[in-house]
Amino acid sequence: MGNYIFLVLVLASFFGLSKLFVKAGAEGWKAWVPIYNFYILAKLLEKPWWWCLIMVVPGVNIIMYGVYGFNVARAFNKLSNSDMFLAIVLPYISFVKIGYDPAAKFSGLSKYKLEPNKFIKNWVDPIIFAVIAASIIRGYFIEAFTIPTSSLEKSLMVGDFLFVNKFAYGPKIPQTPLSFPFAHHTLPFSETRKSYLEWIKLPYFRLPGFGHVKNNQIVVFNYPDGDTVLLSHQNSSYYQIVRDEAQTIKGYDSGKQPDAYYQGEAWKQINGPEKPYGNIVARPVDKRDHYVKRCVGIAGDKFEVRSGSVFINNKEQVMPEHAQHRYVVRTNGTIFGENSVTAENTHALSNFRLLDELDIYVSEAGKVGESADTCYYDLNMPVDVAEKVKMIPGVYTVSKKTEPLNYYDYRVFPHNPVYSWNNDNFGPLQIPKAGMTLPIDTHNLCLYQKIMNTYDDGIHEVVAMNGKVLYDGQAISSYTFKQDYYFMMGDNRHNSADSRSWGFVPYDHVVGSPFFVWFSMKYADNNPISGKSVVGSLFKNSKNGKFRWERFLCYVEDGKLHSIKIPFLLTIFGIWGYSKWNHRRKLKLQKASNK
Repeated sequence: MGNYIFLVLVLASFFGLSKLFVKAGAEGWKAWVPIYNFYILAKLLEKPWWWCLIMVVPGVNIIMYGVYGFNVARAFNKLSNSDMFLAIVLPYISFVKIGYDPAAKFSGLSKYKLEPNKFIKNWVDPIIFAVIAASIIRGYFIEAFTIPTSSLEKSLMVGDFLFVNKFAYGPKIPQTPLSFPFAHHTLPFSETRKSYLEWIKLPYFRLPGFGHVKNNQIVVFNYPDGDTVLLSHQNSSYYQIVRDEAQTIKGYDSGKQPDAYYQGEAWKQINGPEKPYGNIVARPVDKRDHYVKRCVGIAGDKFEVRSGSVFINNKEQVMPEHAQHRYVVRTNGTIFGENSVTAENTHALSNFRLLDELDIYVSEAGKVGESADTCYYDLNMPVDVAEKVKMIPGVYTVSKKTEPLNYYDYRVFPHNPVYSWNNDNFGPLQIPKAGMTLPIDTHNLCLYQKIMNTYDDGIHEVVAMNGKVLYDGQAISSYTFKQDYYFMMGDNRHNSADSRSWGFVPYDHVVGSPFFVWFSMKYADNNPISGKSVVGSLFKNSKNGKFRWERFLCYVEDGKLHSIKIPFLLTIFGIWGYSKWNHRRKLKLQKASNK
């Protein structure tokens, strides 16, 4: 309904413009030609012609409508508070109102060339156009992003501040253009208030990009499981919370009922009137959380994990250089300390200093047992650090943890005991490709059901009934996919919520590719020693201080960082030197002309 209302308002604005054009001495029919009409209006208002191009950009064009409305009201001498408010907030109606006002005479904006209102000249105009320019850059070209989790540790690290290239795969047109500038899904200084309105919804559309998603590229995308969110637990998957709750109920009941029964009971409990986990909201695709993972499988691939190794089309893949795994470390005594709690109230081992020296996050380590004088630790680390741990006096053995074959983990996709998969033994799984047709039956439906009922072609009812698969009530035995899908994984293989947890990533969820890390720092909850002090770290190296200096000003290529500090500094000094030289040159010329 909102889309139809907006269309009516736009057509009303065109009608109003036709009346305004006649009053200003232009031909009224020109108001009905989209974009050209705002070119004519810009010329009448003596504004830059390219203002009309901004009207093509969804989201930003709504702000620009208000800018046009403000200037139209001034050009027709409608300067009362009520007229100005209407012109800025509802310019569509303001154009009609001014067009039908017999007292409204077009006088142009020449009287404002020496702007009498310094507040508008010095503050309002620059801020509005800064917001418009930044919104265009952020929405269609480059967006700032912070790595929030250790999923790609140590390739892209917690505390990396980077820029995402949206032209890597083509920028997406915003589907919810009515939104607060520079906010994603939540208003600033709020944890629950939406930053967008869904009165207007645009269909998915992507502009041409520089390339396509390829195997092993690091990709930023909208989190597929984020279509439903518990506001009091926004960092957790709603669907996984339901599964966890179902597992708890099943444990109390000793598993006497089918799993579907416990799923239903958990859903009733979480969605019931008491709402133990808080309010539940749905989010459109473009307002779902941004995740960053490595694309291990592209559309059309057959994906499989065997004993922790990834296979694509039956070919074993090279492990990422900085991939992390969990290891069981057997020691003589409490070398890594006891289980404790950090100042940030997170669980950690107590030997902060040793873990910090090894750059093992204290929040990803724990003591898991002891017998006599032997302790057993669970540590998450890359291979090179595991080799260092082996050399520590008192360490007996370091062995990689691998979940056994045919061990069913209910937290792993497709969350169905028919497929006894886990993080280390997963698949084989066919990744769908646009135009690909696969047989669908009651056995494999759980693999592709969410694609069919949600992602691929809008909302549909897809159920298994009486041994058949029903698609909107019609029995089917195969399905042809409408778009490409991808399988994303973190390099932190045992501490990553990725496609092994929630399945496929649709192409319409893909946002872009990280291409530049400009700043990086540690956080105290992961590195309690070196990640604590800010001022003190200014004169410390990356190992002992908070700032990872070697990661500053680096471009990203497949997860590897390449420093451009020297070219960047040379460019800055070059610009500074040129500006100083040019300033002195102008002063000399000025002195020479005064003689």
